[in-house]
Formats: sequence, C-alpha cells, structure tokens
Amino acid sequence: MAGEQTAIIQTGGKQYVVHAGAKLIVEKLDGKAGDEIIFDKVLLKGDDAKVEIGTPYLSGVRVTGTIAEQGRDEKKVIFRYHSKTRYRKLKGHRQPHTKVVITNI
Repeated sequence: MAGEQTAIIQTGGKQYVVHAGAKLIVEKLDGKAGDEIIFDKVLLKGDDAKVEIGTPYLSGVRVTGTIAEQGRDEKKVIFRYHSKTRYRKLKGHRQPHTKVVITNI
C-alpha cells in the first residue's frame, strides 16, 4: 500500500518489521487480552517518502499495539541419550508467547 508507515521494533531480544494492522507473536509480555502495549524501542521508521534510522533507537517514536491473547507454543521434546550406558532423559517444554495486533506507529 502506498504511503503506509513501517517500523522495525525490538522486543524480547528479537526485531520485528511491523505496520498498522500487523499481527505478530512475540515473547511473553505482561498483561491480559485487550490491554494496550507500547513498544518504545523503535530502530527504524519510514514510508515511501522518508526513512528515519535510529542510533540505536529513535527518540520520541512509539509503536502501540493491543494484546490479542496469551498462549504457549507447541511442545518441544528434549531427549538426552548416551549410547551403551542405559542413559535416557526425556523432557518437554512449552514456551509462553503473546499475540499482538499493531494499532498505530
């Protein structure tokens, strides 16, 4: 879409390219469904005409979003095994995450 604002934000140690209306899954954030969340670590903001790049972050620029839901990923299986010693360990892990809908840049 022409003239659409795009930004790169950082949260949970990862970077995401977002625009208004984007849905993304990020590391777990505090809050419940329907709460507003503010991302103030904005690395880049721009559209077709102008691009601003932070060093490392842009000051005064915020991206807002709404928490859609809290959840957990599918189970990851951790299996340790040593051959010839009867050593076997089985564990599972489900990483918590938050689904966010970006509302404004």
